[in-house]
Amino acid sequence: MSTDRTNGKLLRRILRVAATTGVIAVLLGGAGAVSYWIKASEPKAQREAATRKSAALVETITVSRGTYRPTLNVLGVVQPARDILLSPRVSGTIIAVEEAFVPGGRIRAGELLLRIDPADFEQAIIMRQSEMRQVEAELRIEEGQQRVARREFELLGEEIDESNRSLVLREPQIEALRARLRAAEASLEQAQLDLERTKVVAPFDGQILDRSVELGSQVSMGDELARLVGTDEYWVMATVPLNTIRQLEFPGAGEVGSSATIAHRTAWGEGASRGGTVIRLIGEVDDATRLARVIISVPEPLGGKGEPALILGAVVSVSIEARPLDRVVRLDRAYLRQNDTVWINDEGVLRIQSVMVAFSDADHAYIRDGLEDGEQVVTTSLATVANGLEIRELEGETPTTAGGGDGVAP
Repeated sequence: MSTDRTNGKLLRRILRVAATTGVIAVLLGGAGAVSYWIKASEPKAQREAATRKSAALVETITVSRGTYRPTLNVLGVVQPARDILLSPRVSGTIIAVEEAFVPGGRIRAGELLLRIDPADFEQAIIMRQSEMRQVEAELRIEEGQQRVARREFELLGEEIDESNRSLVLREPQIEALRARLRAAEASLEQAQLDLERTKVVAPFDGQILDRSVELGSQVSMGDELARLVGTDEYWVMATVPLNTIRQLEFPGAGEVGSSATIAHRTAWGEGASRGGTVIRLIGEVDDATRLARVIISVPEPLGGKGEPALILGAVVSVSIEARPLDRVVRLDRAYLRQNDTVWINDEGVLRIQSVMVAFSDADHAYIRDGLEDGEQVVTTSLATVANGLEIRELEGETPTTAGGGDGVAP
C-alpha cells in the first residue's frame, strides 16, 4: 500500500512539470510569430543614388612681404653697473658721520660721508715739517762750506783729477743732503695726504645699500665701511636663446645696441616700463639655463620725471627689439601648422605648403620662403586636413591682410 501511494505522487509531479513546459512552449511560439509578422509588414527605406558634398567653411588672411623687427621677450635680473665696498685708507676713530651715510641714502661724487679723528695725522705733519726744515738748514750750511772750499782750491791753483776735485768741493755731502731733503718732502706730502684721507668722500654718484660702522667705531685700513652702488646706470642681465644672438645688435662698427623695454608688473603695475639698450654679450653660457647672457644698460635707474625706479636683484620682463628682417611674411604663430607648414586657399582647394621660417618670437613667425604676396592663408582650425580638400570662405567675410602696414624701415 505504501509503495503504491509513493508511485502515485511521483506520477502526478511528472505530469504537472510536463504541462507547465508545454504552456511555456506555446507562449514562446506565439511571440515569435507576432515578431516575424511585424518585421515582414514594415515599410523599407530606399537609398538615394546621389550623395551630397559640402565644402569646409574657413576664414583666411591675405599675406604680403615687408620689413619687420621681431621682438624677443626674455627675463633679466637687475644689477648695479658699479658696486664697491667702501674702505678707509687710514686707521683711526670715526668722529663724524654725515646724514646721508645711511642705507638708502643718495650721495654725490665728492660728498663727505664720514671723518676719522685727524689728531695723529696733524701731529705727523708737524714732525715731517720739522724734519724737512732741519735738512734744509743742514743743506744751506753744507753749501756755504762748499763755497769756501771752492775759493781755497782756486787760490791754490793746483791741478787734481776729477774724483779728488769732487771730494775737495764736498759734492758727495751736498748730494746726500739733497736726497734727505727730497725724502723729507715726500714724508711731508704723505702726512698731508693721510690727513686728507681722514675725510671719507663718495667716489661717484651713488646710493648706500648697507653700512658697517657707526660714530665712534675704530677702523683700520681695508675695513668695510659701507656698500656703495652707482646710480648713473644699472644693468639688466638677461638670458637669451643661443639661436637669437645673430638677430641682436651690439654697439661697435657703426652700430648701436638693440633697444629694450623693461617691465616689472609687481612693483610698477600694468603698463609702466623703462627703456634700455643692449651693450654687451657675455662670452659664457649660463650654467643653470644653458642660455647666452646679454647686458642691457638702463640710465638714471632710480627714476625721475614720472619714471619708475629699478630695484636691484629684481627679476624683470625684457622685450628686446631685434635686427630688422627684410622681405619676409609676418604670420601669427597660431597659423603656422605642424612641421613648419601653412594652409593655403588655392581657389577653393586646400593646399598644405611647407615654409622656411627665418625667425620666431613670442607672437609671430617670420617666413622667408614658401609664401608669396597675395596668397590666402587659412586661419580656421580644421579637424581633418588633406591636400585637395574643398573649402570656401564664410559668407560676408572679407579676407584681412597679414602684416599690412606694420613693417619698419631697416
